Amino acid sequence: MTYNLLKGKTGIIFGALNPLSIAWNVAEKAHEEGARFVLTNTPVALRFGETHLLAEKTGSPVIPADATSLKDMEHLVKSTMDHFGGQFDFALHSIGMSLNVRKDRPYDDLDYDYYQKTIDISALSFHKLIQTCKQMDAVKEWGSIVALSYIAAQRTLFRYNDMADAKAALESIARSFGYIYGREKKVRINTISQSPTMTTAGSGVKGINDLFDFTERMSPLGNASADECAHYVITLFSDLTRKVTMQNLFHDGGFSSMGMSERAMHMYSRSLNIDDDCCQNMKDERDKNF
Repeated sequence: MTYNLLKGKTGIIFGALNPLSIAWNVAEKAHEEGARFVLTNTPVALRFGETHLLAEKTGSPVIPADATSLKDMEHLVKSTMDHFGGQFDFALHSIGMSLNVRKDRPYDDLDYDYYQKTIDISALSFHKLIQTCKQMDAVKEWGSIVALSYIAAQRTLFRYNDMADAKAALESIARSFGYIYGREKKVRINTISQSPTMTTAGSGVKGINDLFDFTERMSPLGNASADECAHYVITLFSDLTRKVTMQNLFHDGGFSSMGMSERAMHMYSRSLNIDDDCCQNMKDERDKNF
């Protein structure tokens, strides 16, 4: 069901690689709700991804840009303004990458060149986007800029590694710039802390299947899908959320408010019982041998 929530609105969507991407789902929903937008990704991602299919489906231009490059960012924002004949209404930052995670480097043995790239790609690119938009006066009053985050920004999650630092920085940027941009131009800036999601990037995190299962068991509503996240993003692009800014909004089925669920407690207790039984069997076998 559509509601024309974004009728007449325009924007930029970063990171739509393939149908598994949250950004891809956001683009489809934004199109259904009446928005027009520019799609962007790195030249390499555009070569190996399927963004051209989404562009055809939604009638959107594709502008290659390395989000870590200020020159590329300025070209992207200017080209978007030229395409729409002036300011636009929204932007989605759906960018994140860690070579340390991909190469399974533990947090206490990081490659610092990789670490800097993680921060630059996953967090500083958000600042560069916002700063460029503000300096070029690219976003309309009551416009909305949204980035995707994860609960590892606040809590330690094994193997999420330096991406946790990047997400913490991302959320801080939203708060700091949200105050400035909101006060001066009435532009809203928020982050969404999404459930673990089986995107192409998410699938590259070692142990993601175990994490996905754990959060599914812990969350009273279960994990939020990419499609459901897209619906939530659309509300933040719409005029229904005009006074929501500088927030990190959890979209995770309730996981972020949980301590221990009944299902998780049951699994934990069963595991302890199995361990106790194994220990007792080992003890009995040892005593028998003596």
